[in-house]
Amino acid sequence: MWESETESARGRELGNAFFTSSKHGVNTDGFQLKGQSWYVATDMPSDLLVQVGDVNFHLHKYPLLSRSGKMNRFIYDSKDPDLKKIALEDLPGGHEALELAAKFCYGIAVDLTAENISSLRCAAEYLEMTEDFEEGNLIFKTEAFLSYVVLSSWRDSIVVLKSCEKLSPWAENLQIARRCSESIAWKACANPKGIKWPYTGKPSNVSSPKWNDLKDSSPSRNQLVPPDWWFEDVSILRIDHFVRVITAIKAKGMRFELIGAAIMHYAAKWLPCLITDSEVQADGMSMSSRSNSWKGAFHMIVAGTKDDDLSIQAKDHRMIVESLISIIPPQKDSVSCSFLLRLLRNANMLKVAPALLTELEKRVGMQFEQATMPDLLIPSYNKSETLYDVDLVQRLLEHFLMQEQTDGSSPSRRSFSDKHKYEGTQRGNNPNAKARVARLVDSYLTEVSRDRNLSMTKFQVLAEALPESARTCDDGLYRAIDSYLKAHPTLSEHERKRLCRVMDCQKLSIDACMHAAQNERLPLRVVVQVLFSEQVKISNALANTTLKDPTETQYQPLIPNRKTLLEGTPQSFQEGWAAAKKDINTVKFELESVKSKYVQLQKELEDLQRQFDKMSKPKHTSAWSSGWKKLSRFAKMATLENHDVVGPQISTADEHAEKTPRRWRNSIS
Repeated sequence: MWESETESARGRELGNAFFTSSKHGVNTDGFQLKGQSWYVATDMPSDLLVQVGDVNFHLHKYPLLSRSGKMNRFIYDSKDPDLKKIALEDLPGGHEALELAAKFCYGIAVDLTAENISSLRCAAEYLEMTEDFEEGNLIFKTEAFLSYVVLSSWRDSIVVLKSCEKLSPWAENLQIARRCSESIAWKACANPKGIKWPYTGKPSNVSSPKWNDLKDSSPSRNQLVPPDWWFEDVSILRIDHFVRVITAIKAKGMRFELIGAAIMHYAAKWLPCLITDSEVQADGMSMSSRSNSWKGAFHMIVAGTKDDDLSIQAKDHRMIVESLISIIPPQKDSVSCSFLLRLLRNANMLKVAPALLTELEKRVGMQFEQATMPDLLIPSYNKSETLYDVDLVQRLLEHFLMQEQTDGSSPSRRSFSDKHKYEGTQRGNNPNAKARVARLVDSYLTEVSRDRNLSMTKFQVLAEALPESARTCDDGLYRAIDSYLKAHPTLSEHERKRLCRVMDCQKLSIDACMHAAQNERLPLRVVVQVLFSEQVKISNALANTTLKDPTETQYQPLIPNRKTLLEGTPQSFQEGWAAAKKDINTVKFELESVKSKYVQLQKELEDLQRQFDKMSKPKHTSAWSSGWKKLSRFAKMATLENHDVVGPQISTADEHAEKTPRRWRNSIS
């Protein structure tokens, strides 16, 4: 498959990897295949039929009995002395392995390669071809080839480990997978300057190529081997074998940045949806056909593209995601934040174990300042009413704030992590981290605010999660609030006021203030606050920047009058202020109009009362009525004096009513 002078020389030392049996009882020229049956090319008729699946082997008992313990038990332990048929349904390696083992028993040369050595080694163990039957039996020779040829070769170790996927649990019990993983790990951790064996290297195109179609790239004397030379070769392995290799590499002390890069390279090949957003479907069952376009696809995925296979593919992809989460190095920046968020998206979609989800969320929180807004737009897969998973972003933000607090209280830990950098990756523990996260959260709020199902409580909680010092400018938050008000026009005045409390009007820029002054969706009180704060900022700015003379160092006094302030204010802002002032004056004028109308109605009421009294006045008065008049006059005068002590706020209509007291009816008594 891959040939190099160093590796093929070892094969020639072992007889060019052609192994034969020293004894055989049947002279033969080889095997012949006729349909689905193998026949021995000899004059002696066969006396034993061995079935492996749909393939039949017409063999002789003596060559098999002299070298296989299992065949001995089949024949001698059988109650039928004339047994002529044996079925080996559970033979590891299938009929290909039995073909090679049968040839070895007949003394025919067997060509051992990296492709067939693992299956032949497992078949020899299954058939119990030990040294008890013949010196140099098949177990001994296959084990020698594994130890001296395969494990010393980079390519052969990869191929043998790949072939072990179909040989479980035999390959595990015989330690073939473990030994190949250790061999790969040792060679991957070797100094790139000392690498002389051929390797595949990263392909130039992005699509997943076939393993056998890749061209070998043997390092020349003057060619520098990149540190990621082993990524492509290791990425063809099944996930359980890949995890075994990465675990062995970790134990040997490789840099965590390289391990993280290898994990991302593997995920890009087996989970293409981590690269392309269009391939991620909300139902969680749409899988890209890219992973099936190259040879050696995931062994456990059943062949076919029917709908019945989608659930199997989803389970396999879930196992890949869970395995990748478990082997990501714990160091910060070992993988990118974008990769973690895309992995988190798939984990939510595939219903990964909650413990792994929590661990992945903490990893994202460690480097949350590196995230981008498109990566945060994770759909809600838990049948929530909202389109996006806002609660998830809230948890990520909480993990980030806890990490910042922990790092701030332990500077020694921060200085240790700063030592580990890979290709210029910036650290998250710097003064601008919270500011970047604040801008990110504001952009996210602007995007999700268009969702009509997003409650105002969730919006407020996420907006207020960051401390006030994180935002130096609230323009992004104002944009999100305005977008939310536009998408939710049914909010009451009280709810709009409560929503606007999360914004600090003093942190708005001039452009934002201009927009807010003309924004009909904002409460009037918020508009006045915005204009007032902007007026204060403009006056302070003019006071600090206007000088009497460029040669002098003394500042001019504060704004002398309102005219000077308006002259230094931008024209567009003056227009906004004039419009707001006009609205305020209109409200005041309407209030005065209502008051004047009220006074007028009071006067009309008094006039009507006087007219009524005149109409009801009698012609003759008695002594009793005159007495009651005097008492009434004295009582009203006392009431007037008391009222003057409290305050001179009596109306004109009341004074007029006092001068014309109400007439009393004559008593009939």
